[in-house]
Amino acid sequence: MKTTQSKDGTTLAYDVYGNGPPLIYITGASCHRSFKPIVLDAKIFSSEFTVYNYDRRGRGDSGNTLPYSIEREIDDIEAMIDAAGGKAHLYGHSSGAVIALEAAIRLGNKVQKVTMYDAPYVRDENEKAEYKQLSQKIHKLLENEKNAEAMLTFLKEIGMPKLFVLLLPFFPGWRTTKALAPTLAYDITLTKDMPPVERATQISIPMQIIVGEKSPASINDVGRQLTKAIPSARFVQLAKQDHMVNGKKLLPILSGFHK
Repeated sequence: MKTTQSKDGTTLAYDVYGNGPPLIYITGASCHRSFKPIVLDAKIFSSEFTVYNYDRRGRGDSGNTLPYSIEREIDDIEAMIDAAGGKAHLYGHSSGAVIALEAAIRLGNKVQKVTMYDAPYVRDENEKAEYKQLSQKIHKLLENEKNAEAMLTFLKEIGMPKLFVLLLPFFPGWRTTKALAPTLAYDITLTKDMPPVERATQISIPMQIIVGEKSPASINDVGRQLTKAIPSARFVQLAKQDHMVNGKKLLPILSGFHK
């Protein structure tokens, strides 16, 4: 494990795998750098990249300076880019894709290229209203320290398979996953609005927007909205993949775009 510090003094823990162009791996909700699927992906990507797999603030071995803001998450990305040598490529999955997009807007030429996978913004006003109800439910559970219920409710409501959600408390690592529940509020903050298409028009670096063919229709729609708005964007619908993308299927598309 290595560490660096964000602008506000928050410690960020990370691991480094492989050789090649530096790639910052930005994970989504309920994930951390030691989560087995994340480690597996990082090692797969490491055959082509130097992968910086870090714990987002509030997760794993990283700190959690409050109050939370997206600006602080972007400061964290800048700290990770500096740790990687001052310039880097970004890969963001799910809510991590939202952070990657914001970094592309805010960090200028420190970001070389960005790949986003299944950015889960709400796609319209109706979906925004529905998501607000979920947000209120999750915040109430967290306020009452019902972390397990908050995590399971969130995963079920965003469309994770019911059987997976039912069995999750029996999986190894459930205690760690449950402890991440307070960070769901952060992911909700990132994804509660429609995609920032007007701000995205200012992006000039190369962007690759990937959606899973089997991912929700709303995510596919959001991906197309962003592709239309960003002058440099390339859209890819990855065949036979859903939100939990197979790293081996993703690697050739990452490598072809970022190298």
